[in-house]
Amino acid sequence: MSTSLRQRLSAWIASPFYPWLSGAALTAFAAVELVVVPRHSAVIAVGVLLSTAALSWRRAHPASAAVSAVAVLVSFAAGSDLYIAAAVSGLMACYALGRHRVAHPALLVGGGSVLSLAVNAWHIASWHPRLYSLDLLAEWFVLTVAILAAVSMGDAVRAREETQRERAAAQARVLVMERRQAAEAERAAIARELHDVVAHSVSVIAVQAESATYTTPDLSPQAREGFQQIAASARVSMAELHRLLRVLRTGPGDHAGTAPQPTLDALGDLIAQHRSVGGEVELRISGDRVELPTSCELSAYRIVQEGLTNVRRHAPGAHALVEIGYQPDRLAVRIADDGPGPPGAVHSGHGLAGMQERTALLGGTLTAGPGPDGGFLVEAEIPW
Repeated sequence: MSTSLRQRLSAWIASPFYPWLSGAALTAFAAVELVVVPRHSAVIAVGVLLSTAALSWRRAHPASAAVSAVAVLVSFAAGSDLYIAAAVSGLMACYALGRHRVAHPALLVGGGSVLSLAVNAWHIASWHPRLYSLDLLAEWFVLTVAILAAVSMGDAVRAREETQRERAAAQARVLVMERRQAAEAERAAIARELHDVVAHSVSVIAVQAESATYTTPDLSPQAREGFQQIAASARVSMAELHRLLRVLRTGPGDHAGTAPQPTLDALGDLIAQHRSVGGEVELRISGDRVELPTSCELSAYRIVQEGLTNVRRHAPGAHALVEIGYQPDRLAVRIADDGPGPPGAVHSGHGLAGMQERTALLGGTLTAGPGPDGGFLVEAEIPW
């Protein structure tokens, strides 16, 4: 059986209409069988039809399957033959009782075995009132084995589905935890980068304010004092930032430098790096280049960097297009490729989560998914 056919069959069985349709079909078959095989009494006819009709409620009311199982045994006790419809409905009823765990499987099998023994004893008394032999218990043995097999199969399916649900729930919890950890790590990385940006700017303020007191001629005492206060405040801020840096720099490869972080002016180097490893990329810039806040340019640079990394990782050899649009109140970033696109879902990993963290930090939006013409598309808008 092919995978698609198996999936369609599973979906049909899982639908709410399946119990009613299967019960109605089996009841119709039972009616035809009773007409074709007329050797039956009213008790047999009622038992067979009741056993098949009761199956229609086996999913909404699982305990109703017990009515079907008992009706099968009653119809069998009233005659010498077990109708096909009755046998099928009895097995389905036992399966449903085990599948929905109406009672413990041992109790279900034990109860069915006792009823089967009663039916067998009735047959023995009716057919051979003075003959007793273990061979006559074969009927009870066959019925008990059939009940055991059906109940065990239903209970096994139930146990497997519970295991699958528990595994899916555990995987969902792990995924949430991994995303939370990735978000925290990304926030820490953003904080370190912003620390470098601010620390670099404050160090420049301190140096310029300090040098102004020596390089500016005819500086009044009040202005000189003001520059000294600015320099002193900047040095205090630098000391506080270095204390913060020791908290943020916790990784083995971290360093204590305060070098300026990359901006959109460094996109050329990023494009060249992508091409140096065999990637094809085109950069398009629209609008008038304006000096944006460093945090905006840094986030846009990191989004492009992560986007090109995803192209190399998930669509090697694909052509990538990077578009930067300077709009009156926002910066638009777009990374697209013509690769095969994500296999049914967005690429796994935490790079996209990092992009979203960066964009949300600045009050922007980011979307990622299959492109309109195939491939993968990342679009971000960062207000400034």
